[in-house]
Amino acid sequence: MVLEQRKGKEMRDVGDEEKWVYDSSVDHKGRVPLRASTGVWKASLFIIAIEFSERLSYFGIATSLIIYLTKVIHQDLKTAARSVNYWAGVTTLMPLLGGFIADAYLGRFSTVLVSCIAYLLGLLLLTMSWFVPSLKACDADVCDEPRKIHEVVFFLAIYLVSIGTGGHKPSLESFGADQFDDDHSEERKKKMSFFNWWNFGLCCGLLFGVTVVVYVQDHVNWGAADIILALVMAWSLLIFIIGRPYYRYRVPSGSPLTPMLQVLVAAISKRKLPHPSNPADLYEVPKSQKAQGRLLCHTKKLKFLDRAAIIEDNENSIDKQNPWRLATVTKVEEMKLVLNMIPIWLATLPFGICVAQASTFFIKQGATMNRNIGNFVIPPASIFSLAAIGMIISVTIYEKVLVPALRKTTGNERGIKILQRIGIGMAFSVATMVVAALVERKRLAAVKKDPVHGSLSMSVFWLAPQFVIIGAGDGFALVGLQEYFYDQVPDSMRSLGIAFYLSVIGAANFLSSLLITLVDHVTEKGGKSWFGKDLNSSRLDNFYWLLAIMTMANLCVYMFLAKRYSYKNIQSLAVANCNEEDDNAGSMA
Repeated sequence: MVLEQRKGKEMRDVGDEEKWVYDSSVDHKGRVPLRASTGVWKASLFIIAIEFSERLSYFGIATSLIIYLTKVIHQDLKTAARSVNYWAGVTTLMPLLGGFIADAYLGRFSTVLVSCIAYLLGLLLLTMSWFVPSLKACDADVCDEPRKIHEVVFFLAIYLVSIGTGGHKPSLESFGADQFDDDHSEERKKKMSFFNWWNFGLCCGLLFGVTVVVYVQDHVNWGAADIILALVMAWSLLIFIIGRPYYRYRVPSGSPLTPMLQVLVAAISKRKLPHPSNPADLYEVPKSQKAQGRLLCHTKKLKFLDRAAIIEDNENSIDKQNPWRLATVTKVEEMKLVLNMIPIWLATLPFGICVAQASTFFIKQGATMNRNIGNFVIPPASIFSLAAIGMIISVTIYEKVLVPALRKTTGNERGIKILQRIGIGMAFSVATMVVAALVERKRLAAVKKDPVHGSLSMSVFWLAPQFVIIGAGDGFALVGLQEYFYDQVPDSMRSLGIAFYLSVIGAANFLSSLLITLVDHVTEKGGKSWFGKDLNSSRLDNFYWLLAIMTMANLCVYMFLAKRYSYKNIQSLAVANCNEEDDNAGSMA
């Protein structure tokens, strides 16, 4: 009889969990979300729609920026490349601040809302810089020397877009992933597809940005393109607000950095204590008393930090309530997670440097080549669409073909581990640089034969292989990095996790600028710089070979780190899961 009552209670509990979402999220009225009417794809589609608009705007600006700086602002090639890299660097590092604010104070929905308004203001200012007479570059159609006020307003506008991206990008992507419950098997499987389809939407936005928007920039003017971007962003902001009743929200829980500092202080204060032989002796809040969040299993790495969870003989109940004296195993493991990410973050920077070339030198190469298809002239930045096509094909094949097949082979819910996916993408970046070097050498040979028309004798589609390969690699590496940094950070830091992924690209853009300056200085001292006044007097092929060698050497280091990496391991009802150390044991994100 008692057994039957217990089974009945378990069945009611299961039914209750099917109806309601118990993952610490709330609905728009602050209540426990109803599973049937909130979250999953019904909410994520609103979120992917605004990402489409943001990417359309971002790439519409980013891919043509180097052309604008050289033609309108009259910067030379090196200065323009540095300006683009600095802007891209700021744009992708700002999310560190935006992600922190979202996780700690504003929440993800509010941060996205405020950021979109800042983004829209930047687009409106860009439009004004073209149409307001006193802010225009000059009164003539072609400017020999642009007005200083135009430069100031232009750069103010694009950096306002950077600020908007800083809050929008990490918060929106993590907000989208929050719509799936990790503890629900069906939703967890759907969440595995979220990042793939998120990037599919991103690439569609990119594709429209570098074709339709860039075409308008080239054949009408920048002002007309800016109007389109502003209208699209305003419309997508309205769509995002309409979806409010369908979203699941995470309540901000204060600075996620404070618990890590507490672990460090507690570990240092107990540095002289012997490490317990049994990890079960370390302090942890019983699962039944855990108010929110998930408990992590103990791992053997970074044992020094375990001392923060040692219960001293003289420790009373009051001491246990002081997080600066005693930390739980979960808090210690969260600290370990962040520290374990640092080597991986560093090892992905050379890949980011390769990606940075696609929006600078690759575009500039396209501008010097034959872009005619009959009577139609392809805008230089539109060649970037091939990277988007490569990524769309890569993501689709991975999602629809590789994952189902690999799940059967490996038994892994993802098909392959996250770091393996990133490593495959990094191998693509090596191939990209090799192909880019060979194509550039051929172009320079044509220029040597005919200095005036040599480059025009080559079709711009000679650049297609390097764009498609880097795009296909992004389908593995960039999507993998998004999954990795969202999934492997503590649950309270998921906006910051996406910011960490973006910071790889941001830091890589700054490193790319630094590398250009360094190589320019060294090669100039050796006789002739690899970076001349224009592409025809430069040796970009040598620079690409250098990047290929650097990335290949780094890939070997990355493989060593990935093999030794321990994934996040979530406690479940089956305690035995704590003995597993693969990425299936953790949350799926």
